[in-house]
Amino acid sequence: MRGGVCPTLAAVTRLFVAVWPPDAVLDRLHDLERPRDQGVRWVPPENLHVTLRFLGDADIDEVTDALDQVSFPRATATVGPAIDVLAERSLVLPVAGLDDLAEAVRLATRHLGSEGRRRRFDGHLTVARMARRARPSRSAGRRFAAGFEVREIALVASTLTDAGAVYETVASWPTR
Repeated sequence: MRGGVCPTLAAVTRLFVAVWPPDAVLDRLHDLERPRDQGVRWVPPENLHVTLRFLGDADIDEVTDALDQVSFPRATATVGPAIDVLAERSLVLPVAGLDDLAEAVRLATRHLGSEGRRRRFDGHLTVARMARRARPSRSAGRRFAAGFEVREIALVASTLTDAGAVYETVASWPTR
C-alpha cells in the first residue's frame, strides 16, 4: 500500500518501521519449542518482526511522505544463531544484514516521531518478553538459524491493549 494510509487510524499514531519475516521463517519459528520458563511470555507469531526504527507517536501522512522519497536497498536478513537475552526484558534472535536498510529509514525519518535519538541499530527479532525476575533458563540459548531476502519494509501502527500489542501495516515500500 505505497503512499496509502489506513483510514481507520488517527493521523498521529504510535508507529514503527519494520521488516516482517516471510511465512517460511514464521512457520519455523512457530515450530520452535517454547519452554514454560517462569516470567517468560512468548510473542504471538503474527507479531514477530524486526524493527528498523521505532518512531513513537508520529503523523502517518508525514512518515509516509518521507518514506515515499526513499529508494530502499535490497537486503538479506540472517536470523540466529540462538535466542539471547536483551536488556534483561526480552528474549531475542539476532538479525544481521539490515544495517543499510535501517540507516536509510533513520535518515528519512530522523525529524519525525516522539521517540528521541536511538542508539545504534541492533537488529533483532523479539520472540518473548520477560517479567522482572524471570528465569529463562530453558529458553535462552535455544538454537535457531534462518535467512531471507527482504522484499519490502512496512510502516506499522501499534495499539497497546490489555491483551498485548496489536500491529497493523498501514503502508509498505519495496526494496530495490
